[in-house]
Amino acid sequence: MMILLILAPFGCFALLMLVTSAPVSLFAAAAICLAVIAYDLVRGRSLKILGAGSVVLFGALGGYIALVDPGLSTAAVKLIVDAGVFAIALLSIAFRFPFTLQYAREMVDPETAKLPGFIKASYIITWVWTGALFAMMAANVLMIYSPSLPLWSGLAIAFAARNSAAYFTKWYPQHRRAKYGPPAGALSGS
Repeated sequence: MMILLILAPFGCFALLMLVTSAPVSLFAAAAICLAVIAYDLVRGRSLKILGAGSVVLFGALGGYIALVDPGLSTAAVKLIVDAGVFAIALLSIAFRFPFTLQYAREMVDPETAKLPGFIKASYIITWVWTGALFAMMAANVLMIYSPSLPLWSGLAIAFAARNSAAYFTKWYPQHRRAKYGPPAGALSGS
């Protein structure tokens, strides 16, 4: 459920870019980001780096296209969005606060969140997502410089990258638990 909420603005953006203008797509995605942020805050969760950064990215790019450069191509808009989200992911790593850490901390008990392996797992998952974002960006570059390629090829790369990262996000914590066992407090039921 959480991954669906996180990805909803990006899915909306991609779908709307097929049927409407870039500003409409970008502002709708920003609105969905704001709705997800509001949902999180109402449920007592924290403001997420990815959500806040995406609101700024979608809103600023939508404003730029609406007010300054309405002729920006669809491929360029998609590339800018992918590059922006890629930059958010890289900056979260550079500032030593991987964007996946906020989501992960809300899914585990406080003792587990303090374990060194937990932080390491968050970095690994963030790097996997960063790689997926890079693959999506590369697919958009491929579509720009090889316009004869069918639209589905770029979409296939994007879906494969995103789905692989989502699968890894679910698989890796289970793998670590199986390999290293549950934290000591989890065995006693506390």
